[in-house]
Amino acid sequence: MVTGDHPITAKAIAKAVGIISEGNETVDDIAQRLNIPVEEVNPRDAKAAVVHGSELRDMASDYLDNILKHHTEIVFARTSPQQKLIIVEGCQRQGAIVAVTGDGVNDSPALKKADIGVAMGIAGSDVSKQAADMILLDDNFASIVTGVEEGRLIFDNLKKSIAYTLTSNIPEITPFLLFILADVPLPLGTVTILCIDLGTDLVPAISLAYEKPESDIMKRRPRDPLRDKLVNER
Repeated sequence: MVTGDHPITAKAIAKAVGIISEGNETVDDIAQRLNIPVEEVNPRDAKAAVVHGSELRDMASDYLDNILKHHTEIVFARTSPQQKLIIVEGCQRQGAIVAVTGDGVNDSPALKKADIGVAMGIAGSDVSKQAADMILLDDNFASIVTGVEEGRLIFDNLKKSIAYTLTSNIPEITPFLLFILADVPLPLGTVTILCIDLGTDLVPAISLAYEKPESDIMKRRPRDPLRDKLVNER
């Protein structure tokens, strides 16, 4: 969570909406529970972290990478537009596919840099909408989850349809290649090929496009745009 609010406010909101899970503590929480100074707490003992913008301003990139790597739940408070951009770049250095939501002009650099920028359709500014890749028409974060699920389902079903079409077309092409290259008599006529295409290609390929989502569709890591394509070596 990246916000311009005060750290106490940001932390309270993060706990209320589940960004900081119940039972997960920050360094300050551990120090308060054990009644010891914050400096004596090992930062790696805390699963959650709240980082102030003033700390982030003087923070080396290696230290930011360490925070992103060893904490699963992080809240950045009192951040500037430039710091939001630094956070996005830090997450991308970790190999993450980064999505950023925002509604103000200050969010535009981070929206532009992110792999997926999501702007608010109702409360969002025109500048943020232009910088974003996707506009949330109802300003409801639950719609992002629905959109991701629909996108993954469409991609999966397209892969299934293409794989089926390729495997059925190769046996049809082979006799024609043998006829041209080896002068083997043509076993399939035009009408036969047409019947095969209409009977075994058209209906199954279309039906695969309407397959229901797999049970783990929302538990997968984001797709690697360089390796996971519609057609690959697999």
